[in-house]
Amino acid sequence: MPPTTLAISAAPPPTPADLEAVSRWLDEQGVPGTGMRDIVELGGGTQNVMLRFRRGDRALVLRRGPLHLRPDTNDAIRREVRMLAALRDSAVPHAHLVAACEDGAPLGGAAFYVMDAVDGFNPTNELPKHLAGDPTFGARLGGAAVEALLTLATVDPAHPSLDGIGRTTGYLERQVPRWLSELAKYASVPGYASSLDGGVETVTGWLEDRRPATFTPGVVHGDFHLANLMCAPDGGRVAAIVDWEMCTVGEPLLDFGWLLSTWPGAGDSVDELAAPLRRAGALPTVDDLIADYARQSSRDLSNLAWYRVLAAFKLSVILEGTYVRSLQGKATEVMGQKLHRYSVDLIARAVAVIEAGS
Repeated sequence: MPPTTLAISAAPPPTPADLEAVSRWLDEQGVPGTGMRDIVELGGGTQNVMLRFRRGDRALVLRRGPLHLRPDTNDAIRREVRMLAALRDSAVPHAHLVAACEDGAPLGGAAFYVMDAVDGFNPTNELPKHLAGDPTFGARLGGAAVEALLTLATVDPAHPSLDGIGRTTGYLERQVPRWLSELAKYASVPGYASSLDGGVETVTGWLEDRRPATFTPGVVHGDFHLANLMCAPDGGRVAAIVDWEMCTVGEPLLDFGWLLSTWPGAGDSVDELAAPLRRAGALPTVDDLIADYARQSSRDLSNLAWYRVLAAFKLSVILEGTYVRSLQGKATEVMGQKLHRYSVDLIARAVAVIEAGS
């Protein structure tokens, strides 16, 4: 195997034996070319490991779970595989699935898959020089994000690959208890002291009181924000929506609420997710995004505030989970503290949406 070049990561780099095993597996899958060269570990996430490499004349990416596999890690990877299979012939921008190893045998039981690399950049990491000072880029980015969401909403939730993903019966009723239960688990971790409690009570009480009676099922990404979008090199469209581990069949407005709840502009630490965008042209406001979505969608937006608040609450609990893992030595202290700040600010954003409508 050729020497590897790996960026610094919370997880140790794969061993030569790992790479040899994956290379042999690629041979068995009939992926053209031989070996793996120009291997680089991709950053941007907080948990899963991704390796970009070349095989033959093709740029590929391997995605697996973190070093410390959680009980549901492999299931999440398998879920991503099924979603990417459902998207294969759709207009949804995504990285095309090449092959999947659901038993994880080459990597000691860690399920993984290989996809085509995406030609593009993530706007929350670093902007290309030609876009950093482009006064039109911010507006185009907002429009492209909304367009990608609307395209995702056209996917048939009854696609055979999605059978068993998500349960629409009781979907809305399960949301608050499910994530309150997750938050309650954190309390048993030594050294954990929540600073979310007061805001969580306000948010969850409001969500239970205002829960919509019905919804129209659709495909939901589950973690739709700028950090999970790859932009085309010209900045004019989304080249791929990435990180599908939380995908399900539910209410697509939750994805839109997620985008709105994480959108830069409130001036708190959540805006650090999109720090490079401050060097670009002015971003559209949340109200601009809502107007854009409303012009192009037939979905009833009368309960949009509910989905915005739910999205902020869910993401807050998820990010708090990384903080808890940092207390257990399963994530870096720096990352844990950073995401804890985001978690606190997301609850504040949710309360602000509630107060704005009262």
